[in-house]
Amino acid sequence: MKLNGSQILANVLIENEVDTVFGYPGGAVLNIYDALYEYQDKITHYMTAHEQGASHAADGYARATGKTGVVIATSGPGATNLVTGIATAYMDSVPMVAITGNVPNSLIGRDSFQEVYIAGITMPITKHNFVVRKIEDLAPILRSAFKIAISGRPGPVLVDIPKDITAAVTEYEPQPKQVADKRSYIDGDNLAEIAKVINNAKKPVIFFGGGVKNSNAGELLKKIIEKANIPATHTIMAAGVLRYDMPENLGFLGMHGSVVANKAVDDADVVITVASRFSDRVALAPNKFAKKATLIHIDIDQSEIDKNVKTDYHIIGNAETVLGELENLLEEKKHDDWFAEINTFRRDIPYSVGGNTIHPKEIMDILSEVAGEDGLFVTDVGQHQMWAAQYLHHVKAENFLTSGGLGTMGYGYGAAIGAQIGTGRSHVFHITGDGSFHMNMNEACTAVTYKLPIISICLNNEALGMVRQWQTTFYGKRYASSEPDRKTDYVKVAEGFGAKGYSCRTAEEFRAALEEAVKLDTPVWIECIVDREERVLPMIPGGGTVDDIIYN
Repeated sequence: MKLNGSQILANVLIENEVDTVFGYPGGAVLNIYDALYEYQDKITHYMTAHEQGASHAADGYARATGKTGVVIATSGPGATNLVTGIATAYMDSVPMVAITGNVPNSLIGRDSFQEVYIAGITMPITKHNFVVRKIEDLAPILRSAFKIAISGRPGPVLVDIPKDITAAVTEYEPQPKQVADKRSYIDGDNLAEIAKVINNAKKPVIFFGGGVKNSNAGELLKKIIEKANIPATHTIMAAGVLRYDMPENLGFLGMHGSVVANKAVDDADVVITVASRFSDRVALAPNKFAKKATLIHIDIDQSEIDKNVKTDYHIIGNAETVLGELENLLEEKKHDDWFAEINTFRRDIPYSVGGNTIHPKEIMDILSEVAGEDGLFVTDVGQHQMWAAQYLHHVKAENFLTSGGLGTMGYGYGAAIGAQIGTGRSHVFHITGDGSFHMNMNEACTAVTYKLPIISICLNNEALGMVRQWQTTFYGKRYASSEPDRKTDYVKVAEGFGAKGYSCRTAEEFRAALEEAVKLDTPVWIECIVDREERVLPMIPGGGTVDDIIYN
């Protein structure tokens, strides 16, 4: 059958079971939006307040559902407004297809109105990107985009479509849904030899990252941990793969990770790293990371092997496949002496309660209790993010969404919108700080328009908390531009958007507000006044080791 480019786009989306897209219309994509109108019975479009919010919504949708997120933007500023969201997805290996319009082919290269070379701009932050030059190439390119986004290490793919292509007509033949190239093969060092090293270890530790979640390898990982009796630690991207109260779970590793996790890795004789890239927030001093240990690295991305930390053994492959093979080779073990030693590493970080403000741990404890084990949490970036990673009662990997690699302030509200739409949860809990919230509170209008029950908990310390913490510790308390003198009345602003607002100073007030909020079916903002001097502890300074941990 003959269809125009916009209709072909809609049909390829339908081929790939895409029923939800996020975006913002504009001149270069008017034909596409006309097709979305035509196919509105099969594809629902959610218009956000800003293209960046749309890109984060597609990201949150993908993380919460396991599907590929789709975002659409017009040319020029519409396309460039996607850049931060695309980079966020790229750093955290989130499958996304970004579709941008562009000026007609005849105007490309002429500095036309709202023309920008978005393929060049996004080349370093996409798995692949395409510019469609011929209408006959449109459907094959779009199908390739979906396949690339989900194959191997997931990530974003951009397709730039000039306006004349969206109007041109060609033959269209439906095809089956694109499926991932699983790359189930295993390459690298001898797996049997690696298993022997693990079996002979006296002080083993498993360290895993978000790729375990992406590959659905969590249950296999738990099986190995319990069979071989190995303590485990993780990145914040993998929070919830193991229950927070699982005895073998040491908590997350790195700059603000638990003392016991950092000390265990430092003292281990074997560290098995699964689907993590040894970022500088984990391996703060790469040449000293796990310096006593034989290092084993399992990852699907060959480029990550020996990139940040030199390892002794490596396996390239899907985490689920590799762990499945490895589990068969591992012996049942008991490491009682090692766990006894690990218990000596544990150290509680004291915190104060009472006074005129609420402590972040109280917020996270109450939030975990009220939300329950099915609570879906989305954070922005900063101190509140680290407190959420430390103190929330993580039980399910898909229930904690955060920007780990890029650290995107402003990520949270858009991502919460995508997560709520994708899952249909009765509530999604958006955890933010006053700095991050000011970057994305415009998306409240989106939440209100679509009647999305998103509860935003804003930890307001009237500061850029993490910046100020570093200035306190390393810059002689010279608080340059970290104490913005803002006068925002969160309750009034929430009401102005059409949401419900609360302001709390005590744990009792927060519990009452939260318990009332979960009974509502409307967006809610809850401001929690937090002392400006509260810090995220423990902390290992950049470039430091466990010998440099700051406890108070």
